[in-house]
Amino acid sequence: MSTLTPPKSGTAKASEASLRGSVHVILRTHRGSLWAAGALLVLGIGTIAALLAWVAVQRCPDKDVDACSNDDLYALTTAQNAAESLLSGGGSALLLLACLIGAFVTGPLIARELESGAFRMAWVQSVSPARWLAARLAVPAALSVAGVGLLSFVYRWGWTEVSNPNAFGLGWFNDGIFPGIESVAVGYALFAVAVGALCALLIRRMLLSMAVTTVVLGVVMTGFTQRRWMLWPVDRILGNGYPGPNAWTTETGMLTASGEKLFWRDCPSMDADHDGVGCMKARGGVTEFTDYHPASHFWPLQLVETGILLALAALAVFAAFRVLRRLHG
Repeated sequence: MSTLTPPKSGTAKASEASLRGSVHVILRTHRGSLWAAGALLVLGIGTIAALLAWVAVQRCPDKDVDACSNDDLYALTTAQNAAESLLSGGGSALLLLACLIGAFVTGPLIARELESGAFRMAWVQSVSPARWLAARLAVPAALSVAGVGLLSFVYRWGWTEVSNPNAFGLGWFNDGIFPGIESVAVGYALFAVAVGALCALLIRRMLLSMAVTTVVLGVVMTGFTQRRWMLWPVDRILGNGYPGPNAWTTETGMLTASGEKLFWRDCPSMDADHDGVGCMKARGGVTEFTDYHPASHFWPLQLVETGILLALAALAVFAAFRVLRRLHG
């Protein structure tokens, strides 16, 4: 016996149609910005692909450096250095892109309509304030997740191909690398969308909301950059051991008998032994220590930071709907 699904009420159909209509209007109105964003996406992917192709073409015969002529070795070194220099800041570039999404797309999209009064026209056409805001959050969020996610995937591929243990500035923990090679980039994009919307609703002036959004995003990004190592418990080596080339060393120094940390940076090397050990021991240092994150901590750090960003984004979205309800019912 077949089960019949009851038809949707006219109100539900009208609501879905109005939401689809709002999305369509946003895409049509801002098609210029969408084309520009698509061009930036293609440019970023093309640049990484071109660099990798350049490095691949310059490979030595049979991957034997000794078989390379001086000219070939110079070309290989030039290509490798260029790729490393560009990729070393790829994560920072993705953070900048996320900031631009929040400050120059989501915020102005909402603030412009509030400032000009254009939102009233949408609301009298069977579009409720909540659905009006939902459409203006959903479109930038979906497009930013797709674009930033794709760029992050391509960037990680390029970083993996170019990175080597001797490459300076390409460690997974570097500030210019870590935010761009996995889920953190998407977390920042969604957080930027939410903050941009909240600032637009609170301020309702396009230029001022853009400035405030930029400041908020900058403060959060700087905070994570400076304190990211604290998001997961570190490992510790006692003595003068070395954690390895792929480990993120966070703190080094000596421990006192009571376990207090003494840091090398606080004890200038002015002793006869020229290494600061005498100075540290004079302050009560007993044994050397090194705190670090091994490569296995990459995913815990990524997931914790992403989770915090998503929680902050959800809180900002909730606050945005509450502000909308308080202002306009």
